[in-house]
Amino acid sequence: MTSIELDDKSKPKLVENEEDDEHDSKELVLQRYFLQEWKLVKSILNDIVSNGRVVDLSSVRKIRSIMDKYQEQGQLLEPYLESIISPLMLIVRSKTIELGVESKELVEIIKPLCIIIYSLVTVCGYKAVIRFFPHQVSDLEPAVSLLEKCHGTTQKTALRQESTGEMETKCVILLWLSILVLVPFDISSVDTSIANTHSVGTNEPPPLVTRILDISKEYLSNAGPMQTIAGLLLSKLLTRPDMLPAFTSFIEWTHEVLSSATEDIIHHFRLLGAVESLAAIFKTGTRKALLDIVPVVWNDTSILIKSTPAARSPLLRKNLVKLTQRAGLTCLPHRPTTWRYVGKHTTLGENISQISSRTDSSSHLSNSGAPNSGHDYLLQEEEMDVPDIIEEIIELLLSGLKDTDTVVRWSAAKGIGRITSRLTYTLAEEVLLSVLELFSPGEGDGSWHGGCLALAELARRGLLLPISLPKVVPVVIKALHYDVRRGPHSVGSHIRDAAAYVCWAFGRAYNHTDMKGILDQLAPHLLIIACYDREVNCRRAAAAAFQENVGRQGNYPHGIDIVNTADYFALSSRVNSYLNVAVIIAQYNGYLHLFMDELVSNKICHWEKGLRELASNALSVLVKYDPEYSANFLLEKLIPCTLASDLCMRHGATLAVGELVLALNTCGYTLPIDKQKAVAGVVPAIEKARLYRGKGGEIMRAAVSRFIECISIVNITLTEKIKRSLLETLNENLRHPNGQIQNAANQAFKHFVPIYFAKADDKRTYDITLKYLEQLTDANVAVRRGSALAIGVLPFEFLATRWKMVLEKLCKSCAIEDNPEDRDAEARVNAVKGLLLVCETLTSNTECSGLQPDEYTSLYTTIKTEVMQSLFNALEDYSVDNRGDVGSWVRTAAMNSLENCTYILCKRDKSVGNESSLFDSDIATNLVGGIVKQAVEKMDRLRDIAAKVLQRILYNETVFVPQIPYREKLQKLVPKEGELKWGVPSCSFPRFVKLLQFSCYSKYVLSGLVISIGGLEESLKKVALGALLDYLQAVKVKDATETNARVFSLSNDILWVLQKYKRRDRVIIPTLKTLEILFSKRIFLDMEAQTQVFCTGVMESLAIELKGTKDFSKLYAGIAILGYIASISETINTQAFSHLLSFLSHRYPKIRKACAEQVYLVLIQNGDLVAEENLETALEIVSECCWEGDVEEAKRQRLKLCSIANLDAEQLVMHTKQTSAKALQQKAKADDENESYSSLVGSAGF
Repeated sequence: MTSIELDDKSKPKLVENEEDDEHDSKELVLQRYFLQEWKLVKSILNDIVSNGRVVDLSSVRKIRSIMDKYQEQGQLLEPYLESIISPLMLIVRSKTIELGVESKELVEIIKPLCIIIYSLVTVCGYKAVIRFFPHQVSDLEPAVSLLEKCHGTTQKTALRQESTGEMETKCVILLWLSILVLVPFDISSVDTSIANTHSVGTNEPPPLVTRILDISKEYLSNAGPMQTIAGLLLSKLLTRPDMLPAFTSFIEWTHEVLSSATEDIIHHFRLLGAVESLAAIFKTGTRKALLDIVPVVWNDTSILIKSTPAARSPLLRKNLVKLTQRAGLTCLPHRPTTWRYVGKHTTLGENISQISSRTDSSSHLSNSGAPNSGHDYLLQEEEMDVPDIIEEIIELLLSGLKDTDTVVRWSAAKGIGRITSRLTYTLAEEVLLSVLELFSPGEGDGSWHGGCLALAELARRGLLLPISLPKVVPVVIKALHYDVRRGPHSVGSHIRDAAAYVCWAFGRAYNHTDMKGILDQLAPHLLIIACYDREVNCRRAAAAAFQENVGRQGNYPHGIDIVNTADYFALSSRVNSYLNVAVIIAQYNGYLHLFMDELVSNKICHWEKGLRELASNALSVLVKYDPEYSANFLLEKLIPCTLASDLCMRHGATLAVGELVLALNTCGYTLPIDKQKAVAGVVPAIEKARLYRGKGGEIMRAAVSRFIECISIVNITLTEKIKRSLLETLNENLRHPNGQIQNAANQAFKHFVPIYFAKADDKRTYDITLKYLEQLTDANVAVRRGSALAIGVLPFEFLATRWKMVLEKLCKSCAIEDNPEDRDAEARVNAVKGLLLVCETLTSNTECSGLQPDEYTSLYTTIKTEVMQSLFNALEDYSVDNRGDVGSWVRTAAMNSLENCTYILCKRDKSVGNESSLFDSDIATNLVGGIVKQAVEKMDRLRDIAAKVLQRILYNETVFVPQIPYREKLQKLVPKEGELKWGVPSCSFPRFVKLLQFSCYSKYVLSGLVISIGGLEESLKKVALGALLDYLQAVKVKDATETNARVFSLSNDILWVLQKYKRRDRVIIPTLKTLEILFSKRIFLDMEAQTQVFCTGVMESLAIELKGTKDFSKLYAGIAILGYIASISETINTQAFSHLLSFLSHRYPKIRKACAEQVYLVLIQNGDLVAEENLETALEIVSECCWEGDVEEAKRQRLKLCSIANLDAEQLVMHTKQTSAKALQQKAKADDENESYSSLVGSAGF
């Protein structure tokens, strides 16, 4: 049987096995699922291997981009490393041998290969990669030569994407050498240069080693990754038994570097490299070889760590701490620590035998958690000689725990753990006590953080015995709550995170018998942090620690339920943690009062305002589980705090008291009279202490407003004096310029006035209403804003007798103020909202008995005529200030108010049985038209709101809105079902443009559509124009008559827009730009008789709009439109051409030039304007004259053109004189910044 037959027969099996994961090897399954792009990578590798080099450099970028995606999950690539690295390194090796090191082509071949290999090093780490490097003895010398060749070539590059591969090549070769130098032969026997020269002394390293050392030392001064890899190479090379001369020489070199610290940058990097290489040597070398150099290294290290370079460089301090701990480990012999805690599970029989025999003191200590006589005897036998240097090393590591940088503290903590593991129990206890001293109140946050990391390391390694836990746990609990305020923020989140890590380490390290009492102490605090910590990482860390303890210790009450509640995702939201997760956990026994106390003690007075507000809400949702405790303990504690000197405390306490009172009322608890008096006196006491003034006054005003709202809802008993005081407080807050304070005061006013003043005498209610009505015209905009809000929430009794005055005043406040200095968009927004609220209050069914029948009829008539008209006018509010289109706020409020007023009128019509008396077809048309206009304008947010308002009007199930023209068509365009993204232009424009076919809506749609087409945003312009052109050309093939009718209707609508918005550039300029675009598409130019009428109307509008304007965009669009009209074969073209020629003498050079270009195009396109024998002369004048030059010359050339075209020059001269005279008058007042051409060029950015 041939091999081909074997292959053919094996194909079905392979296909089967591709789908059979169960029977595949682990490697095949991993390769199939853990690298999604494996097929692409494999094909690229096959091309590289078949060609023996990288042919297409883009394939290298592809592989590198694929590998970069796995940066966070490098282990997913490990099954593929051998398949990728082995063939690539084989090419590097074979090409080095085949071409020789001297070949210029060699480096260019291996650079792309090394880029791929190094990308795997960055993702998976060098340890996983170098396992697949070739390591033949014969490769050592070629690799060194290759490194020397690469070391001699340097090309600068700025970006990683532009990398030429030199850095990657050097790193890969250094890694390759770190494997090759481990050959199990004397390197001198491998070095061919010795065989050729025979001149190496006994105390000199082989030439090959000298070459490696020289290059590596240079790389130690490098700031790139070669520094670390060179240190790794030196550690592998110099710790060989046959490298003693080289080792001694290198140690002397590092001594010189460490002892000669300077401020030079190059020396700083050399210093980093030397320390890092020494740390690597101490990690790799044997204790016997390193013991002699420890004093020298320690002396240099202890001096250097106190120097200025170390103080400035966290990386240098980290490397020095790492070197120190490894030097300490070298001084201590590696010996088993018999006293170490071993948390292993044994059978009952083994435990009995251990207890009876007392032979295994370590196991007995681990199971009993307390020392015994056998253990004491063991401690006496474990006496050891500790070198004096160890004490200094431990002291340095303890000081490293206080370092300002986390990386240094982390390295020091690991060093403490490693060195402690080689000490006796007595010495280890001394180390533990030294660590615990870091938690003293006088220490900074760095000491607490380093102490937590050290405790976690000791616990993880079994060096923190259960007998020491009573000393450690209180410290850990303090660290869990560490939060020190510094200015406008606090410090402590990293300490709380580290403390949770300590608790996590406890759960993994100890048996459940030793942790039983400890977990009971830690669990409540962990859950407090998990629910109420400000930082999400601390909440998740505490929850993970609790989960680890519950899972490993077991039998904790409700542990599994709490773990399921406080999971990773539930704690991601602070609001959810406070208001949902904490509430569920608090219902379990033993947590409620702890959670409440935590909120009152630490969170109510937190430095962050939002957290204080959230804490007060969180406290209120816990009240129902123990109202007595809340009323008798928490309320008594919080009321005095409302007058605290600390702003955070009194603000949080004021909010908390209000929320507590409201929550107690909600759960049916009635406060005693004495507590009601205490609550009622909170605000007067705050005012008496003048706590509204100075820093924090605004924060307190908002809190007091919320407090008044809460006690009003509860109906706390108040004296007349306090009532008047609180009303005055709300009046002041309503006048405040801060919008949040006004809204909070308005909410309080809404509940306060009906409860405490609704039954008052008529004079007081009249005074309150009249006061706010008068303030609607106040010069202070903040007063107008607050008054409009207050009137909107007044109860029916305050409005019933003077509703006409109220509606009239509010309708006037909705209009744009005559004086520009008095204009305020927020005041108009509040007036629009207040107008709706007043209408709803007056027409509510529960209050209708308060009006006489004729007044009731008059009220609805007023709503129909005055209120609706005011809201329609508000839809035309396009005010702009330095914040942008602030009128959009008014239009948004107007649409919502129009919707609700429509429902009011329709309900009235339905109740009296006449469905068209109030809400007639005219109002319906104006309503839908105004809304669809907003639905096709340029703001995405406004389009979305408008479409949803229209959708609710069309499909309202409670109130049917009649009289809407073309209702069925509208319902097709705006469907009820489905969540359409109306804010997306491609969704809204194609639908609403179809309303142009209905005359009742077309003018509204077009007046909004031109804003989008003629606006500045290109993407919006493209979609809007495309929708309009599609509408005009949709039935072109089927019915030309329909297309002409649509174009005819559109032309009339454009003329209507030009007339309605005369001299209003906000609409006119986009309309002219739209018209220019449509003319360029040959629309409106083939309408037969209508073309003449349309162009005449456009010309009349242009004569008005372009006269005396300085707006360049308007002038450009107008000139282009004149050019299009002058190019058609209608009689109007002569008038357009005459108007166009008048701009050849315009005062702005850029306008003259643009006009000349249009005139040239017109002359080419329409030969009827100039006699055929004069056409070349006219074209020559237009093309050769410098229209950007002297204006007098431009006027002369223009007169020539007029005479050639047989136009009346006198009319143009008169127009020019009028324009010039007007320009001179304006110049006498102020110079025009656009008159100089050079200034125009400068302003345009050329």
